[in-house]
Amino acid sequence: MAKIRITLVKSPIGYAKDQKDTVKSLGLGKMWRTVEHDDNASIRGMVHKVRHLVRVEAIDDDEEGSE
Repeated sequence: MAKIRITLVKSPIGYAKDQKDTVKSLGLGKMWRTVEHDDNASIRGMVHKVRHLVRVEAIDDDEEGSE
């Protein structure tokens, strides 16, 4: 399954509580932390909600095998 890498690049301070909760649900607690998730509809929906706070990258199949 395809994966995406999500990095928190902007602080959720000053934004609505539901956006802060979404960032926390994605597993992002501190600035510049990165997490990897399967690329599915629920994760894409959460990323869309906080797209102004995160950076998203697709992970290639070649890259997964080298880790």
